[in-house]
Amino acid sequence: MVKTLTIDLGDRSYPIHIGAGLLTASGLIDRHIAGRQVLVVTNDVVAPLYLDPVMASITAPDKASLVLPDGEAFKTLDTVNRIFDALLERRYSRNATLVALGGGVIGDIVGFAAACYQRGIPFVQVPTTLLAQVDSSVGGKTGVNHPLGKNMIGAFHQPRAVIADTATLDTLPDRELRAGVAEVIKYGLIRDAEFFHWLETNLDRLLQRDPAALAFAIERSCRNKAEVVSADEREVGLRAILNFGHTFGHAIETGCGYGKFLHGEAVAVGMCQAADLSARLGLLPAEDVARIVRLIERAGLPTVPPAELDSERFLRLMAVDKKNVDGRIRLILLEEIGRAALPQAVPVELLKATLDEYGRTVV
Repeated sequence: MVKTLTIDLGDRSYPIHIGAGLLTASGLIDRHIAGRQVLVVTNDVVAPLYLDPVMASITAPDKASLVLPDGEAFKTLDTVNRIFDALLERRYSRNATLVALGGGVIGDIVGFAAACYQRGIPFVQVPTTLLAQVDSSVGGKTGVNHPLGKNMIGAFHQPRAVIADTATLDTLPDRELRAGVAEVIKYGLIRDAEFFHWLETNLDRLLQRDPAALAFAIERSCRNKAEVVSADEREVGLRAILNFGHTFGHAIETGCGYGKFLHGEAVAVGMCQAADLSARLGLLPAEDVARIVRLIERAGLPTVPPAELDSERFLRLMAVDKKNVDGRIRLILLEEIGRAALPQAVPVELLKATLDEYGRTVV
């Protein structure tokens, strides 16, 4: 059974298709390809599993593939340039379509290449990880990392479609699945208390890859993101709440070296830190902080930051963030489970208290 949601952006609206077996569903990817030229971009982990069936399902007369190395460490401008090389060597025009087959890194890189090549060409997201299916493939944020900051180079560029084949999660390593669960939990925290309660009750089913539980969690997460992105495509207001925990998390990823912590793992820690800071500011009851940490622990995700990042280094890394204004660190915080506050500047002394004391106060 295929579920279809819509990102409502006027003439740039597009569907999110969710279901099992969609990679080879007759005509589904073809339906969203703009012209005769198609480049499918994937990585060396996903390619042996899914590249051949995807290529076979595409009927465009001029189709090719490019296999990139896997991992956050390769989310760079050099890697994007390899996509440009492939497009130019084949003399692909601005009517060509890119297909991003893989997880969040592939989706971000391919989307950014599509935004830049000949000032913008179409692309289709075909996410194969839980994190990409519930979050990074939806909404049009694309980009690459810089040694000084994560996702600091990028563009808004919406795909023509998102095709989330839930069967690909059967081959996803447990660690990657759990990292995706972090983003699922985020939706319950920022705007969907009923979903958070469902996760507390059904988390074990999710981790055991129960098909019905996975399908429900993916659809509910995508529905939440679709509503937010449709209301605020370019993050001038509401969309910022999707970054809950991410300022802390991005600091962890940058400070430890891209790839040591998976994105979802770093966000899991960041959500615990943001919840702690919310409580320090008197916004969030202490019992809610405990519920949040408990659920993240049950998911097998980290809840404390790495020891090598002291508070001063954390603050320096957090200062490089797109939500900051006039040099002031602005964070998404929680007023209660299911309700996030828009970005706000926080007193440095309270932020430093969370960074200094966090491990001892929440474990």
